[in-house]
Amino acid sequence: MPSDWDLLARVLVGFGLAFTIGFERELRGSPAGNRTFSLVGASIAGMTAVLWREAPQAVAGAITGIGFIGVGVVLHGENQFVRGVTTAAAIFATAAMTVVAGTGHLLLAALMTGGILLSLELRDIPVLRFLDARRYQQRFRNDDAPPLPARRDRPDPPD
Repeated sequence: MPSDWDLLARVLVGFGLAFTIGFERELRGSPAGNRTFSLVGASIAGMTAVLWREAPQAVAGAITGIGFIGVGVVLHGENQFVRGVTTAAAIFATAAMTVVAGTGHLLLAALMTGGILLSLELRDIPVLRFLDARRYQQRFRNDDAPPLPARRDRPDPPD
């Protein structure tokens, strides 16, 4: 059984890593920022640290509850188009990362945070901009586009 100090360290690491992701979201003007992310991180890490062995269904319930926060982020704006999906996904990824921190895998949680931040900042990192799919979007047909007409310049393949 971990000591109270070990549990506190897990919660503080979860809080700090979640705050970092929230700080990035705040810089980008998202509807949820460092306060929302740090509250999610601290609460999920705390619940996980205390309950994951005795009542894992409580942790699963908390992760399900995070979905409601995500819906609130997506439906937050008054615009006619959907906005906030990336932030909602980041909240869910943060919750998953803080579950990892709450179980005591602090290095893995830190690496997950790095991966989350990398995916959020990919299009703004000069060396890695080539990985941004928007650069290649005009080369491909949209899934919502009508089907292309059949080409008649080559025969049908044999059965």
